[in-house]
Amino acid sequence: MANEELAAEATEEYYTCCGKYICEGCIHSLRKSGNNWTCPFCKSEIDKTDEDEVEDLMKRVEVNDAGAMYVLGSNYYHGQLGLQQDRERAIELWTQAADLGSSKSHFHLGNEYHEGGDSKKSNFHYEAAAMAGNEVYGFNLGCMEGRSRNIERAVKHWVIAASAGEYGAMHTLTKNFEQGWVSRDTIDSTLTAYNSSCAEMRSEARDTVIRIHSYGIT
Repeated sequence: MANEELAAEATEEYYTCCGKYICEGCIHSLRKSGNNWTCPFCKSEIDKTDEDEVEDLMKRVEVNDAGAMYVLGSNYYHGQLGLQQDRERAIELWTQAADLGSSKSHFHLGNEYHEGGDSKKSNFHYEAAAMAGNEVYGFNLGCMEGRSRNIERAVKHWVIAASAGEYGAMHTLTKNFEQGWVSRDTIDSTLTAYNSSCAEMRSEARDTVIRIHSYGIT
């Protein structure tokens, strides 16, 4: 089973100029053409200081941009872009973004409530993230069901996530198949869907980005 590298690398980046998440492969292709400081979507200049970036994020937060809320919250959470670390502010921003449908924010809120021991809120946010269609979150939801010994429900989540190209889910299904928890028909059909989804995600530009991030070569 291949394509582990797709799961290990970021596939998109948020741009404050237009409020868009843009494919890392597309970003690489544009930069390779010499446009290092131009947004691939709106062509705006993006040579900004950390202070400029925070200012732009805050402007987008004011107009209810869920992506900006998530990104700004993440920078508060980790104390990046010159911001003082403030996890309460991060959770506040993620909550606002989640209310606007941000699956990333739902997922991180799920992590926070899980670490805080609030399984009810944690499950709510994990489920909301998975329902938004992100295969990684579906994989994690399956793991939660597995830890609760709800194997049938866990397998259903893993099958959905793996069919969408999530490496962790496919790997976990394979291990459970070896232990007799997953049928041959299920593993065969899911592996076929997994390989098909991964093939659709791959491109020459994205593979180049993966090589650069992983090995520092182009």
